[in-house]
Amino acid sequence: MAGPNAAPYGSWKSPITADVVAGGEVGLEQVRLDGDDVYWIERRSQEGGRKVIIRRSPDGRVTDVTPPPLNARTRVHEYGGGDYAVSDGTIVFANFTDQRLYAQRVGSPPRPLTPAASLRYADGVIDRRRNLLFCVCEDHTGHGEAINTLVSIDLQGGGAGNVLLSGNDFYSSPRLSPDGSQLAWLTWNHPNMPWDGTELWVGKLNEDGSMSETMRAAGGANESICQPEWSPDGTLYFISDRTGWWNLYSWQENKVEPLCPMEAEFGQPQWVFGTSLYGLASERRIVCSYAKNGRDYPGTLDTVTRALDMIELPFTTISQVQAAGDRVVFIGASSTEPTSIVSLNLTTKELEVLRRSREIEVDAGYLANPRAIEFPTEGGLTAHGYFYPPQNRDYVAPADQKPPLLVISHGGPTSASSTSLRYATQYWTSRGIAVLDVNYGGSSGYGREYRERLKGQWG
Repeated sequence: MAGPNAAPYGSWKSPITADVVAGGEVGLEQVRLDGDDVYWIERRSQEGGRKVIIRRSPDGRVTDVTPPPLNARTRVHEYGGGDYAVSDGTIVFANFTDQRLYAQRVGSPPRPLTPAASLRYADGVIDRRRNLLFCVCEDHTGHGEAINTLVSIDLQGGGAGNVLLSGNDFYSSPRLSPDGSQLAWLTWNHPNMPWDGTELWVGKLNEDGSMSETMRAAGGANESICQPEWSPDGTLYFISDRTGWWNLYSWQENKVEPLCPMEAEFGQPQWVFGTSLYGLASERRIVCSYAKNGRDYPGTLDTVTRALDMIELPFTTISQVQAAGDRVVFIGASSTEPTSIVSLNLTTKELEVLRRSREIEVDAGYLANPRAIEFPTEGGLTAHGYFYPPQNRDYVAPADQKPPLLVISHGGPTSASSTSLRYATQYWTSRGIAVLDVNYGGSSGYGREYRERLKGQWG
């Protein structure tokens, strides 16, 4: 068998063409569990970017829940996210065109829930006991800046919603306690962004869904909190960067305790609603993912012993973690595996890919594996990035040559590049051109101090 051809860097022929780069990729978002059913959203380029809610039943059947032309996408805070909620087969979602909420049962057509008005809704949670939806409402009916509130909406009668909380500039993450007696939420005010400073509040819910006895549990102007979640035993968990790193904490009987202090990021900037990097598998076990040294690491955290046990997976980027019992469903990717919705059995460690973002397969011999690097930058500081070396199984360059280098950087600024498979990057490396994907100072994933390097210096 003939060996690779000798050819200068940048001249290699590659099967990763422009058509492959632009090929039909489906965006995968917002994984949810409802009993034995798995839900997610697909963003379909072939349908003009329409976002479709998908249901996978226990027998493996995959069906579209939302029919065309409905587009499950909210515009609250403009960036959206938290487009739908599901509980016991009832789905409530925001439609992009009119921004109304629609409700439907599995197998039945959707019906409008909120009026045709300049109102937007997001990040809802369904209360089956009271037949209510708690969610964020963004009111655009007046002049000037929109007004954000937390509201409750009757799932039978509908309506614009009853305002539970108002007065602050922003709200997010309403989360209902297992017994339905309490609601947790996040709030913040200008000029803060949610990665600057947020507050975690808890309120008592009355039988009619109204609220009383609210109290601040954690947070402030210089502490970013995200993803509050209730345990089956009534403990409230959340992520805070009070130490300079987004770590996990518990709140119970008005006491906050750290679970697993470490210089790693269990959270991420809340540009959109509904992100999830951990889930409660049981009262004692949290399934989580954290970022450290340029990659994501999945694990299980014992809430009693505080022991963190790693899970070996073939993915370096993990998001949308949902857990129930021995089952974990998440979105995973690596430099050689496309973004996929994956189910993991915690006992057997068996993996099942439920959906891939694209089915085009390129031989791994044409795919470069990135390496996390550090390099000096201005002010005597260090910056981070991913270096992709040239890679093509059919070619080798002359030993005395060095490859050209293409330097790219993400938008943001508090976003971050990942090691997910991107054919737009592999297009260059498979032709003999190295790529440096920079996570410049101001990116997330490296702690608050690194994230704040560009604060006040945008543009």
